[in-house]
Amino acid sequence: MSERIQPVKGTHDILPEEQGVWGRVRAAATSILPLYGFREITTPMFESAELFERSVGAATDIVEKEMYTFADSKERRIALRPEGTAGVVRACVHHGRVRAQPLDKLYYLGPMFRRERPQKGRFRQFHQLGVEVIGESSATLDVEVIALLARLLAACGVARVELQINSVGCPICRPAYRAALVAALAPRATELCDDCQRRLTTNPLRLLDCKVPTCGAVTAGAPELIHHLCDACRDHLATVERGLTELGIAYTVNPRLVRGLDYYTRTAFEAIAAGLGAQAAVAAGGRYDGLVEELGGPPTPAIGFAIGLERLVTLMDGGGEVPPLPLFVAPLGEAARLFALKLVEELRGGGVAVEMDHAGRSLKAQLKRADRLQARRAVILGDDELAAGEATVRDLATHNQERQPLAGLAARLIAEERP
Repeated sequence: MSERIQPVKGTHDILPEEQGVWGRVRAAATSILPLYGFREITTPMFESAELFERSVGAATDIVEKEMYTFADSKERRIALRPEGTAGVVRACVHHGRVRAQPLDKLYYLGPMFRRERPQKGRFRQFHQLGVEVIGESSATLDVEVIALLARLLAACGVARVELQINSVGCPICRPAYRAALVAALAPRATELCDDCQRRLTTNPLRLLDCKVPTCGAVTAGAPELIHHLCDACRDHLATVERGLTELGIAYTVNPRLVRGLDYYTRTAFEAIAAGLGAQAAVAAGGRYDGLVEELGGPPTPAIGFAIGLERLVTLMDGGGEVPPLPLFVAPLGEAARLFALKLVEELRGGGVAVEMDHAGRSLKAQLKRADRLQARRAVILGDDELAAGEATVRDLATHNQERQPLAGLAARLIAEERP
């Protein structure tokens, strides 16, 4: 026997028994997002590597250490997408939507790729549900987007999350804060981890997000960006807080919440859930008012978030449920199988899920399989039934059964299965 091929490290299979809970997420998205005016967009799973270097930031962990990149046949640098926002904005700029759509509300659902160290809730191929609103700068829109996130999580049965918000400032106030942060931490640079020593000059705000305990101790007394905001950013955050309070959405202000991508401005937020270990954020997002312009479009404000679906389904109940099967057709003999083949196609044409046996198993074996499939009823077709022009329909819970004429059998079964 040949050696089994193992899955690539950091990837995982979503088995049929797990599809039910993933389907609940998709159902929540497709039912709730249109209520807020969102439409679905699908972008390629690979893009020019330059897209993410310009948007996410060349000095971020994603670009420096986590992107899967390769050269195509013409030596162009290509990257598997590590996140969804950059591709959506690139598509909107490329297709002229930024100018044609004063307010564009879009959502996506699909796989992303990052070469991170796998752990609970974190994979190298993972899935995100994301939303992007392009074309509006109002703080009340930020509140609406956060309220949408809360509604989606609640619809998936995930209500016990802590919403954390912060402001990461804007190009007016952030440079002065960056200088103050570097000045405060530079004397203790040797106490920082290797990554943070590098970040001190390339991306100092990321020091506040480092999970290494020694780095947390060094930055504990560092200046907080929330106290260095310009008047416009301070007013924006105050409006977001008032709006969340008005909607009854509980939140905490976390001054150390900075997010990991360069394109964020002003509002940043995360939904933190217990039970996920070190990777506790089930969703995160924020405002990115400079990204459209950075990618070749006109100056355009925008905001969005993404939900990590692997983390989300971990928090949801019922991941292993198997939907019950209405009918199982048990033919006994070649003639019965041919009749059953036509019967099941008629049933499926009428919208009824049904399975049948093709292997010529005994009736006992077929009914055991029907039980494993959680079938409610079995239609038994043997020589005696065919000779009499009838089928035996058995309730598999009560074991009550009755003979029914073969003529019109499919139509009757379809009518009985309809609500």
